[in-house]
Amino acid sequence: MDERKIMEILTDWNFWGDFKEDLKVRSSYLSKLEGIFGRGAVAVLLGVRRAGKSSVAYLFIQGLIGRGLEPKNSLIVNFEDPRFPPEMSASDLMQIYELYIKKLDPSDHVVLLDEVQNVAGWERFVRYLLESKKVRALVTGSSSKLLGMEISTGLGGRHMDMEVFPLSFSEFLGFRGALPETEIDLVKQRLKVLRLLEEYMRWGGFPEVVLSESEARKRALLASYFSDIVVKDVAKRFGVREMEKLENLAGLSISNISTTHSLNRLKEAIGVSLDTVERFSEYLELARMFLSTRKFDYSKGRQLRSVRKVYAIDPGFFHVKGFRVSENYGRLAENIVAIELFRRASFNPPAEIYYWRDYQQREVDFVIKKGLKVTGLIQVCWDVGDPETKKREVRGLVKAMEEFKLREGLILTEDFEGEEEVDGRRIVYRPLWKWLLGG
Repeated sequence: MDERKIMEILTDWNFWGDFKEDLKVRSSYLSKLEGIFGRGAVAVLLGVRRAGKSSVAYLFIQGLIGRGLEPKNSLIVNFEDPRFPPEMSASDLMQIYELYIKKLDPSDHVVLLDEVQNVAGWERFVRYLLESKKVRALVTGSSSKLLGMEISTGLGGRHMDMEVFPLSFSEFLGFRGALPETEIDLVKQRLKVLRLLEEYMRWGGFPEVVLSESEARKRALLASYFSDIVVKDVAKRFGVREMEKLENLAGLSISNISTTHSLNRLKEAIGVSLDTVERFSEYLELARMFLSTRKFDYSKGRQLRSVRKVYAIDPGFFHVKGFRVSENYGRLAENIVAIELFRRASFNPPAEIYYWRDYQQREVDFVIKKGLKVTGLIQVCWDVGDPETKKREVRGLVKAMEEFKLREGLILTEDFEGEEEVDGRRIVYRPLWKWLLGG
């Protein structure tokens, strides 16, 4: 590559150059990154595309500069810049790095490789930085491109991963300038928070979508993200040729969030083999378009063979791409709870998340297991005012509490709060918005 062109690109993306973008802080990720950075390993930021991985990494380096790191001692290479050639290799990385050293003469420095997944052999270059130069490094990329096994092979295990999700509801309120600061504020702003929760359930938490004022723009962004995940992160990454069938599976799965997905039924619906449905489903989950839970079972074999419950990584996909007759707030609410549980588990491993169902088809939406012990049960019941619905949800929860020897279970609702005792066990009702905000 031409050296002048390389420097033009670097100048646009570095704090020692012309980079001036106003980025919104995501404190929980910055705190976690602080804890894993610089331990002699590369920090790898994974997650679905457009979740905000790059912004978190840029903010982290900006924070290092704010605490005394000279701007020239940081190098940011953004591989999504269209001025870079579409096919790059480790030798291109070496050229960029050596030019940076020659031009800026940094001392102890930090390197961020942003959206590095399309650079062949990037792992060898990062190992060179870690082992030969003792340089601290961060890497960002989509989950399907930076698979854990491949990273471990390329980096010899010298990496610490952090998954970045679309905005939580708390972050969503912060981005909208509406996050209550005190308990009193929360009470005063309850109706506003409920209105914003409805908006969050409709459009989701991708940062650019949240900050877009036009609904047409929100819809266009979500449709573009959906297409990019299917085409770039799945079809291109895994060499899928049956594009129409892959898209049909993604659309069918989006339309049936918060339900169990029988591979045999999906096979019949899209007209492919069972093996193909299984592979395509795995690819879409690796790309983090979907999250899934398995039925809880003490037998690992039966657990792995169980039917999965599938959730979209962002509720906006359901609104834009789902085939639905009407809005289904109960399923959307359950989907949002699933995302939040996976997000919390990523910060506090090794929490595991399952659903529970017995032979009488009594069910609990979420079983939280830590170590060898089940520590929590969560049921989502949007319309707790319907007596039959409430009876069904409570019956399943109480039965699961008996099985796991728990004294308390949680039911998340639209806006009802209270407690009751059933068969000697405590049922806590809590509004979804309050639980999402940590209350």
